[in-house]
Amino acid sequence: MAGTPQTAPEDHDGSMSVGEGRDTATEAFLAHRNLLFTVAYEMLGSAADAEDVLQETWLRWSGVDLGTVENQRAYLVRITTRQALTRLRTLGRRKESYVGPWLPEPLLTTPDVAEDVELADNVSMAMMLVLETLTPTERAVFVLREVFDVDYDEIANAVDKTPAAVRQIARRARAHVAARRPRGAVSPAETQGVLDAFQRALETGDLQSLLDLLAPDVVALGDGGGVKHAALRPVAGAGKVARGLVAGLRKITAAVSLQPAQVNGYPALILRLDGEIDTVTAVRIDDGRITGLYAVRNPEKLSRMDTETALRR
Repeated sequence: MAGTPQTAPEDHDGSMSVGEGRDTATEAFLAHRNLLFTVAYEMLGSAADAEDVLQETWLRWSGVDLGTVENQRAYLVRITTRQALTRLRTLGRRKESYVGPWLPEPLLTTPDVAEDVELADNVSMAMMLVLETLTPTERAVFVLREVFDVDYDEIANAVDKTPAAVRQIARRARAHVAARRPRGAVSPAETQGVLDAFQRALETGDLQSLLDLLAPDVVALGDGGGVKHAALRPVAGAGKVARGLVAGLRKITAAVSLQPAQVNGYPALILRLDGEIDTVTAVRIDDGRITGLYAVRNPEKLSRMDTETALRR
C-alpha cells in the first residue's frame, strides 16, 4: 500500500520523548483521518459508526510504539479495518430488528468526490446497497482491494486470513458485486439530467413524466427507521412508485422545496418541509431510467446533511 512513513522527532540520545511521540501520532492520524473515515464508512454505511471506529482507532494508535511502524498509513488502515469488522458484525444484528428497509446514511460530499469517478461510484448509494449483500469479510476485502488498492498481504494482516484466502475472497466478492451493480457506468452529468426531469415531474405532479423516467421494474426503498413514515417493504413497479410519489406529495400541507445536492459523490434531491430537511433521495440509473429510488427519512441519518464530508482514497 502506498504511503510514506513519517519520521518522529528524537531526543539527543536517539529516543523519542512521550510528548513528542504523542504529537507525531496525532499528526499522522490527522493526516490520514479522511482516508480512515472513508474506509470505515464504506464498510459500515453509517457515518456515526464510522466516527466511533475512528475513536477506537485513535485509542489503539496512540498506544503504538511508532519506532516499530514502517508504514503509518498501512498500519492505521489495518487498525481501522479490524475495528470496522467488529462493528459491522454488531450492525448486522441491529439491522435484523430495524423497522422497515435499512439504507446507508447519506453524506453531503465535497465537489472533489464527484471528480474522482471511481471513488464516487464506490460510495454511491446504489453501490453501498450492493456492498450490503456481502459478508463482513468479503466487504472488507472488496473495499480494501477494489477501492483503496491495498495489496493482498496487507489485507491478509487486516482480516486475519492468508494471502491466498484473501485472493479467493476477493474473486468471489468481485463476481458478486459485478452481478448486482448498475449495468453500465453512469456519469454524474447523466444522473443530474435524469434527476432534473424527475424533480420537474414531482413539482408539477406529472404522472406520465414520472412513468417515462421510471424503469418498469423500478424498486423504491424508504428508510424511516420507525420514526418517520415510510413503506415498511420495498415498493416495486413504475405504476405503484409513481402514484405513491404523487399522492404522497399532495398530502403534504407544509411548505415543500426540492433542492439538488451532491450526496455520496452523485447528484441527489433534498426535500425540505418548512425549511427543514425531511428526506434525502438518491437514485440508481440503468440504461437511462431510474431502477432504484432510495429515500432516507430517519432523522438520525440526516444529521450530516448540513455540512460537507470529505472522503479520500
